[in-house]
Amino acid sequence: MHVVFLSNEYPPAPHGGIGSFVQTLGRALVASGHTVTACGLYAAELAGESDDRGVRVIRLARGRLPGWRVFLNIHRLRKRLIELHQENPITILEGDDDTAVYFGGRLPASIPTVLRMHGGYVFFETAAGRTPVAHRSWFERRAFHTARHLVAVSRYVGVRTDELLGLRHRPFTVIPNCVDLNLFKPESGPGEKEGLIVFAGTLVEKKGIRQLVVAMDQVARACPHVRLAIYGADTIDPLSGGSYRKTLEASLTPLARQHVEFMGRVERERLPGILAQAAICCYPSHMEAMPIAWIEGMAMGKAVLASFLGPGPEVITDAEEGLLVDCRESQPIAEALIRLLQDSGLRQRLGQGARHRAVTDYGLNLHVQRNLDFYRAVIEGTAPSH
Repeated sequence: MHVVFLSNEYPPAPHGGIGSFVQTLGRALVASGHTVTACGLYAAELAGESDDRGVRVIRLARGRLPGWRVFLNIHRLRKRLIELHQENPITILEGDDDTAVYFGGRLPASIPTVLRMHGGYVFFETAAGRTPVAHRSWFERRAFHTARHLVAVSRYVGVRTDELLGLRHRPFTVIPNCVDLNLFKPESGPGEKEGLIVFAGTLVEKKGIRQLVVAMDQVARACPHVRLAIYGADTIDPLSGGSYRKTLEASLTPLARQHVEFMGRVERERLPGILAQAAICCYPSHMEAMPIAWIEGMAMGKAVLASFLGPGPEVITDAEEGLLVDCRESQPIAEALIRLLQDSGLRQRLGQGARHRAVTDYGLNLHVQRNLDFYRAVIEGTAPSH
């Protein structure tokens, strides 16, 4: 089987989200004896080919001509896909909410196309209370129109995307994201540090990090031993135009400032050792599609605090495998963190439940088998199609 992933985020450096998903699944498919290629558009300085544990990674230089670059990019990528198909026939061509727009055109109709819903532009813009820009919404709808098969990382993202894009209840298959249980496991590090809360994720508003740092004043008053370690890359604050990290630092009270540290971006390979030291893994996202970071914390056997919004209840059973709260406000976050910090028995019980759920539902081997079963159904014509 030759599986080609269209991805503009295959990690050239530490990266999360869709890039990590494609890398994890791609490597696992190669280990199972299949051929995998990841192809996408990147900044010119990243262009070229490389090998990542058997995954062939092709980074094409992104076009720069104003007004024409979108169409030039589509032409360039489709041309490369045709060449790949001639070299080694593509069995499955998979894209996401953004990259599936490259389907169609001169691509052979015999290539099965799969769009995996990770939560696209319209999904997240709407969740943030913003009105999606018309031309970007059009491109996203076109991607769904050209994809023959749909798969979603959670039932929530599948149903919500159908509503937002007017897909008229197109059938989709749900395959949740996964975690490498050999990498993320309870004995991956030196052990828990008392009072340590870990957040790992890009510093953006939708991750709920602002509400978390605001909550730290109340948490520090109740639990003087607490420490919040924030791991993740900085971004541009859309309101100030400056560093979002500086915006977060400015929101800290003098007391909270003594208990919060910004650790910067971290390589993925170091994450298990970092999470192993956490008493609590806190991911207060306002919206997710199916968060990989949550299940990494669960696989580590940690008490996870996350959001009850969106797919939250699909991923974590509240009070059994973690705590789910309304993360749009700092007060519920503070109250839940204090409760967890003051009750080691609760943390241990939730951590055990979380590890069990990760092993039962989110293991990499199970994930690979689910995807192979789906791909075979696509090839045999038994999977739901457009």
